[in-house]
Amino acid sequence: MSQTKVYNATVKPNSQEKQDLVDFLFQHLEEYGDPKTDIEKAINYALKETPSFGGFVLASFQENEITGVVVVNQTGMDGYIPENILVYIATHREHRGKGLGKKLMKEALELANGDVALHVEPENPARFLYEKIGFSSKYVEMRLHRSVN
Repeated sequence: MSQTKVYNATVKPNSQEKQDLVDFLFQHLEEYGDPKTDIEKAINYALKETPSFGGFVLASFQENEITGVVVVNQTGMDGYIPENILVYIATHREHRGKGLGKKLMKEALELANGDVALHVEPENPARFLYEKIGFSSKYVEMRLHRSVN
C-alpha cells in the first residue's frame, strides 16, 4: 500500500531524507532532469531553507521505499504569473504505468493554493498526462542564459 508524506516549511525532512529525495529525483527524472545542485535548490526553496515564498515536497512511499516525488514552489505572484510552479515530478521506473504519477499530480494540485504552472519538453511522454489533467500550453518559453565571466 502506497502512503504519501508532505514536507514544507514546518514539516521538514531530516538531512538523510532530503538527500534521498534529491537522489531519487536525479535518478528517476532521467533525461528530463537537472543536476543534483539544482534539484536541492528547488527543495530548499519549497522548505524555506533559503529566502523564498515556500511550497512543498510531496513524496510517496511503499514499504519505506520512495516511489514518487513532486516539488512545488510558490512564486509569490498571481494572475499574470501563476501562484505555484510544479518544478519536478517523478515516479520510480518500476512503478510507472500504474497511475501513481496521476495520483501524485492530483494530490499536489489539491495541496497547492492557486494556479499552477509547469515546464515540460514537447517530446516528454508525461506531457499527455498533464494535458489529461487539464494543463494547456498558452506560451512558448524563451530564456536568455547569461554566462558568468
